[in-house]
Amino acid sequence: MDSKAVFSALYEMCEENAMFFSGGPERPTGDAAQRLVDTMVTIQEHARSLEPVLAGFSSIYHHFDFDPHVHANGYRSLVKVVRCCLLHIIQKGRYIASNRRSIFFRMAHSAGEMEAYCSALCQLRALLYLAQRLLHDNSHGNLFFQEESGLSESFLQEYASMHKACFYGRCVGFQFTPAIRPSLQSITIGLVAFGENYKKHQSGIGVAAGSLFTSGKYALDPELRGQEYERITQNLDIHFWKTFWNITETEVLAGLVSMTSVQVKVNRALSVSPEPFDLPMVSDPTRMVTICPPAAHIGPAQIQMRLISSELREGQDSEKLLALCRSEGGPISLSLGLKAKKCPPSPWLVVHYHGGGFVAQTSRSHEPYLKSWSQDLGAPLLSVDYSLAPEAPFPRALEECFYVYCWAIKNHNLLGWTGERVCLAGDSAGGNLCITVSMRAVAHGVRLPDGIMAAYPAILLTMYASPSRLLSLMDPLLPLSVLSRCLSAYAGMDTQVEKQVEKVSTLGLVRRDTALLFKDLKQGASNWIHSILESTRASTLSLPASLPAETVRKSASEGTLMSPDSDPPVLVEFSVKSHTCEVLMNHTASTPGHSQPTVDSPTVNFLISKEVDPTVRDTISSVAIPPPSSEQNSEGPREFPASFEPLRSEQCAEMKMDSSPIFRNPYMSPLLAPDQMLRGLPPVHIVACALDPMLDDSVMFAKRLRNVEQPVTLCVVDDLPHGFLSLSQLSKETREASNVCLERIREIFTSKDPPLEMREHRKLERTNHGASGVKGDPAMLFERSSKEEHGQDTVARGVKLCNSVILYLRTKAAICI
Repeated sequence: MDSKAVFSALYEMCEENAMFFSGGPERPTGDAAQRLVDTMVTIQEHARSLEPVLAGFSSIYHHFDFDPHVHANGYRSLVKVVRCCLLHIIQKGRYIASNRRSIFFRMAHSAGEMEAYCSALCQLRALLYLAQRLLHDNSHGNLFFQEESGLSESFLQEYASMHKACFYGRCVGFQFTPAIRPSLQSITIGLVAFGENYKKHQSGIGVAAGSLFTSGKYALDPELRGQEYERITQNLDIHFWKTFWNITETEVLAGLVSMTSVQVKVNRALSVSPEPFDLPMVSDPTRMVTICPPAAHIGPAQIQMRLISSELREGQDSEKLLALCRSEGGPISLSLGLKAKKCPPSPWLVVHYHGGGFVAQTSRSHEPYLKSWSQDLGAPLLSVDYSLAPEAPFPRALEECFYVYCWAIKNHNLLGWTGERVCLAGDSAGGNLCITVSMRAVAHGVRLPDGIMAAYPAILLTMYASPSRLLSLMDPLLPLSVLSRCLSAYAGMDTQVEKQVEKVSTLGLVRRDTALLFKDLKQGASNWIHSILESTRASTLSLPASLPAETVRKSASEGTLMSPDSDPPVLVEFSVKSHTCEVLMNHTASTPGHSQPTVDSPTVNFLISKEVDPTVRDTISSVAIPPPSSEQNSEGPREFPASFEPLRSEQCAEMKMDSSPIFRNPYMSPLLAPDQMLRGLPPVHIVACALDPMLDDSVMFAKRLRNVEQPVTLCVVDDLPHGFLSLSQLSKETREASNVCLERIREIFTSKDPPLEMREHRKLERTNHGASGVKGDPAMLFERSSKEEHGQDTVARGVKLCNSVILYLRTKAAICI
């Protein structure tokens, strides 16, 4: 896109409209005309300041890409969002110019539209200034400022006070593909209506009825909707978000979604008893690993999961599996009645971990695309309904996900699976769990999955600043204030669990929240029993030194309870009910080739170090802005030039910088894991969103894996928001992105053993998958390929070229383990 042409068109449009409404015989009268003149002048002022900044970023942002063929990072995304805003302003300005003489021209409406986009442009200008500060303080090629004080803290303060309502009213979702903007508008209207009635009614029917009646005013008044949305996102607690996000779990909505989704033969909710079992070690199959049931925070409890299969396969109707079924699931559909034809077991299995910020949703919310995947792959899927925060914070979800993965390997005959190939797949929080479960499998020496497909994963749960995270100021689905509350809840920092859980359960909206309430009522007894079991297990683990080596059993969660590094300080901050976090921190010390990531050790430096060309460094320095000196601003630190001030909110968000060491636990933030913990992971396929606040997490994690010679691919889809898998039924673009995830899973299953000489890292190639609907902003997908096979189909070409190198590196990693 030619930025000069965009700015020239903008200046011409603004000057022509300002001249028409400010003078001449045809000049309209009234306040709306003057508002339009003032807005056009202000837009030109912002544009003149933005033009050199955009040109500067355009000249250097390619230095932060994953590789020359994957054009994605937070700086690129910020530039694209600003250009998109300018294009919307030009489009609306030209509409005004062509219709301003019509008797049907709505001058007040047009003035409101231009004022909203002018406010958005002002805030985007502020974000670009903050991005220039990041350029100054970050080393070459790195996207994160690796400190929670200083610049990161300053960014958090700016976010808390900056005006955000303009992005949730008339401009909601302007940066995304036009096909999903109506859905985003409906979500914002529903959320503010729900928020108004959240504390006024004590029943789900009351909240639903009240929301329906009040939604009309928010649909008609975009400014009111934006203000209310900003208030809700800044001040309401995590339990409100749990309740709202779990609306899709209700019987009515779940039933409607089920009717419109792909029909499958098997869709069963399973409940597995928390019992220990054994798995063979990969390095020595004669030795066994004891997989103990999850115990953190709430003690041993049933582990919930859902089995989805497009066809009824052998073992899926066995008495043993039916005994595990919960009443929530519907009956198994048998096309031939009692003597239904059964397909042979599939060689493939997908173990799925759903997203939801670690605090909301279950597998039921993700059924539509899971059913489609099962049908397209011809394989069963096992989706884990892990316990949610704040009632069950870290590491409970990780414990349950790892337990289910191991249980699936042990009981593959019940799932209609031969036990051959298994893939971990997850989105957002589920992507985090895919990676951490694999890290735990490496540490315990059990079988690794054949690959990981992580869609827009949350890989760094600290509040480190990055350019893509600046996008959270305008993201309607992932505001920073909501994200920080989710992460605090997952870390166990929530202090209102008891009170809020009772209130949420009385709404009657989500059966799962009611179950969690009963768990809390039984918590005291469970913890008392668990403490007795732990003391008994600890005593049995002290084996005499005279025992032969072959009789020693390695335990996945018991073997480190006797670690000399007991009671690390971080445990006191979030749980006194389980030693599991101590286990996670200390277990790798007993695993060959893995160093022990102690809690009070220095933070792992995940930044990429490499030599920088002096010319490149000078170019980046010319775009960057140094921090203001104390002499320049005696009143305190200031992040913006003296001539500019962004719009401020009337009420600041309640946000704080929590520097607890738990956020830097490598099992919570995999990006902070030392190199030893990342080596040996299976092939990782990351599907990220170019406009996602978590984009930089994916880019930097892919760089880290590549630097330690781990097999990794990175695919970036454009013009879609975080969580596009849950929106896969709403538009062609989201369906195509869901198919990209599906093809990554298929690559894992169909890859073959490579020749030993194939060692080089495969590059990525851009492929056009259709326009976004905004002129000059094509929706692009970036796919892995090589230059010599341009004539072949994109997916087939990527599969053919990636199969060899991925499997070779996976085999090499397994040997190293």
